[in-house]
Amino acid sequence: MARIRVGILGATGTVGQRFVQLLDGHPQFIVTALAASERSREKPYEAACTWRLPGDMPVATRTLMVQAPEPPLDCDVVFSSLPAEMAGPVETRFAAAGYPVLSNSSSHRMDDAVPLLIPEVNAEHLTLLDACRGTGRGFIVTNPNCSTVMIALALAPLVAGFGVEAVAVTTLQALSGAGYPGVASLDITDNVIPFIAHEEEKIERETRKILGHLNGGRVTPADFAVSAQCHRVNVVDGHLAAVRVRLARPAEPAELGAAFAAFSGTPQALRLPSAPARPILVREEPDRPQPRLDRDAGRGMSVTVGRVARDTVLGHRFLVLGHNTIRGAAGAAILNAELLVAQGYLEPRR
Repeated sequence: MARIRVGILGATGTVGQRFVQLLDGHPQFIVTALAASERSREKPYEAACTWRLPGDMPVATRTLMVQAPEPPLDCDVVFSSLPAEMAGPVETRFAAAGYPVLSNSSSHRMDDAVPLLIPEVNAEHLTLLDACRGTGRGFIVTNPNCSTVMIALALAPLVAGFGVEAVAVTTLQALSGAGYPGVASLDITDNVIPFIAHEEEKIERETRKILGHLNGGRVTPADFAVSAQCHRVNVVDGHLAAVRVRLARPAEPAELGAAFAAFSGTPQALRLPSAPARPILVREEPDRPQPRLDRDAGRGMSVTVGRVARDTVLGHRFLVLGHNTIRGAAGAAILNAELLVAQGYLEPRR
């Protein structure tokens, strides 16, 4: 099959650059359109974008002219990393114009007709898109918040194997999650900021939708409570979450560890290009996972679990870490798109 042409909205930002980097040389996708804010438009990408990722800007995108983030764009599918305040209406206009939209924004995550997708966890939620087939309309598929991805991915084998009744999460989130320039150095140096706007609500709502079940044309959220507290810490990449969980049936910590290690899903069965061989890696050392040591596991697409133990309040606890701009953002959307291709929802536009 011919490679599918990709447009990236918000291409000059932190996540937009990750899209450009991860899509370079991709076997199924080729970047043909870039869009960004007004100050970047009508410039070649290399002039509009200050490249801030390790390595060089991909050669193939350097001369692409940055356009307005509005249809039409010369592409078959749109990846969106627009800020939430503008993403909602822009993504709706692209979908109405017939484009499939793979969004990293929070704007449509809780819409009934929009899958909030982690392919290893809830691939069946893609059937929400069936109402769009044959209509000429596009659709929107979202990936979760950058912390929700790793939390829901780690909870999935516990929900399946033991049942879950309650979850309490404390996150330590990296600076890159705030974009660039992000948090002022005088605010974060020698400090922890115990507030990230809207983050706690996103984790609590999104986790339950992802782990919920289809009920006709919508998703019924999982019936357990999720409580989250979020903190910004002085780490560049890699979100860490301390999770406490009450299970529906008794289990030994070793059983939880085995469930994490054995977990696999549709992307692994289909051998999707961005899928890690093992979506959850388990570390036995008492001081792991750590962002600097574990964020790049599985090329940034695996999450790492450690310190699985009993908890005197909720029963069990563990740590989970993921790369927030790869598995938590651009890589998640690309894996979603690969699943859409595999299941026949995404192909070159005619």
